[in-house]
Amino acid sequence: MTAAILLQATGAFGGLGGIVPMILIIVVFYFFMIRPQVKKQKDQKKYVDELKKGDRIVTNAGIHGRIIDMNDLTFLIEIENGKMRVDKAAISLDASKALNTPPAVAKV
Repeated sequence: MTAAILLQATGAFGGLGGIVPMILIIVVFYFFMIRPQVKKQKDQKKYVDELKKGDRIVTNAGIHGRIIDMNDLTFLIEIENGKMRVDKAAISLDASKALNTPPAVAKV
């Protein structure tokens, strides 16, 4: 009788019955949430580091411009009605990819 109670208390995994699902949840969380975010941040940093004068950019706020001057933390961009200084962190990777694709032409 005592042996049956001890076997039920330890579970099928020898006491690890409650830990194994938690470990699986953490592994799944890492591969579906943390890893893609770190990769996206790395791609964003690489993109901003490779920008140079004359490149066309879009900020996170949706401002389109062309880089005319750079320093360690900011870009001076030329916009339609003048110039604007923006922080390097304000450059959008996703919107800048949209600039490289030719616009679709509607056929009438």
